[in-house]
Amino acid sequence: MMEAVGTMFWIANVLAIIYFLVANTSYILFMVFSFLQVKRSRDKGNLYQLEGLFKTDLYRSVSILSTAYNEEISVVETTRVLLNLDFPDHEVIVINDGSTDQTLPKLIEAFRLRKVERYIPEHIKTKPVRQIYTSPSYPNLVVVDKINGRKADALNAGINVSRKDLIFAVDADSILENDVLKKMLAAFTEDENTVAVGGVIRVANGCTFRHGRIQEVHLPDRWITRVQSVEYLRAFLFGRIGWDYIDSLLIISGAFGVFDRQTVIDVGGYLHDTIGEDMELVVRIHRHFRDRNLPYRIRFMPEPVCWTEVPEDLESLGGQRNRWQRGLADTLWRHRDMLFNRKYGRLGWFAMPWFALYELLSPVIEIVGLILTVVAWAMGWISWGYFALFMASTLLLGIILSTLAVLLEELTMQRYERTRDVLKLIAYAFVEQFGYRQLHLWWRFKGLIDFLRGDKSWGKMVRTASFESDA
Repeated sequence: MMEAVGTMFWIANVLAIIYFLVANTSYILFMVFSFLQVKRSRDKGNLYQLEGLFKTDLYRSVSILSTAYNEEISVVETTRVLLNLDFPDHEVIVINDGSTDQTLPKLIEAFRLRKVERYIPEHIKTKPVRQIYTSPSYPNLVVVDKINGRKADALNAGINVSRKDLIFAVDADSILENDVLKKMLAAFTEDENTVAVGGVIRVANGCTFRHGRIQEVHLPDRWITRVQSVEYLRAFLFGRIGWDYIDSLLIISGAFGVFDRQTVIDVGGYLHDTIGEDMELVVRIHRHFRDRNLPYRIRFMPEPVCWTEVPEDLESLGGQRNRWQRGLADTLWRHRDMLFNRKYGRLGWFAMPWFALYELLSPVIEIVGLILTVVAWAMGWISWGYFALFMASTLLLGIILSTLAVLLEELTMQRYERTRDVLKLIAYAFVEQFGYRQLHLWWRFKGLIDFLRGDKSWGKMVRTASFESDA
């Protein structure tokens, strides 16, 4: 009996090793794809940065949607940055989603807002809009005051109010680089079938900004935010770009994405009953075009950058990662009929199964695999060699993956000017694997449990404005 149990544990351990090896090898391949995509994108980008192009109608107009709920600390500065972006035809729509702090009064005072009567077509049903404000000093600014309906509802209200070709969803606590619209909208110019574009999100904590412009890029002071800097490099700069390379991108961050306005209206806007509204919308757009056999592209650009404040305490970070996991689970469950459905091509046969196995279920598989391996080793059912191989497949390859992300960033984007910052990031690629990774697995595992329990709460992050900013 014990021999049979030992054999089962041995088989489970071998399967776990194969799982980790395939996962990390896949990530490394994505990094290779990402490196090639970044090089190609930077070569093309030189053409689209020519100033003369902006005197033509080459670029489409864009409405920037900035949702704000209790963002009194940063909303005025962020709005000024959006108004001053280097682009000839854009409007800024700030949606105050029923804030209970001074968000709206601060906007009214800073921009001398006035109440106006304005017809709002109800392309997408939303919570009632209480008032529309405009500014005589800033003709391209519109502020929408509405009853709270959460982020998806606020974005839908902004879509109804918008009057431009494209919509650009950005969080009110984020800071965009000045030329970000030029870089993002180049994708729509390259290919007329492009319907959505995402960009890179980077950690603002520890950086210095002046008048909403990035001045100095530094690492954050705290270990928890430094680890997140490594995560963001791996996930955005050399994760999603890899999916773009194989034309299978499923996620555009809700904090930083441009969409064709009519496409979003056609698919029904952002869903109200999910906390993963960004990924769910992208998957629904994929379905919309593939169900109708229409040409389209969903892109990810490596050069446009959005700087955002990340959590500085474990409670906020754990809640965020829990929410992300629930959002992923909700999206994959809603669209589960895409799995292995030939109508959806590589999305159904590769992207969706990969996300299900290596993103959604990975906390369960990794935790169970670790427990089984430790028990099997303690009982003598596996040798030291197998135990060492398991640890290498989980920890060592993870370290290699994160280190490669840092080095590739230095080879391509070179945002960190100080060598010691790059070396510190490499050091945190090691630190990440011991303690933090296991804690992260627990947050995601709990997110799955909470999803099964039907939890759709948003959670709360404490804003500290830890990046230096001189308004």
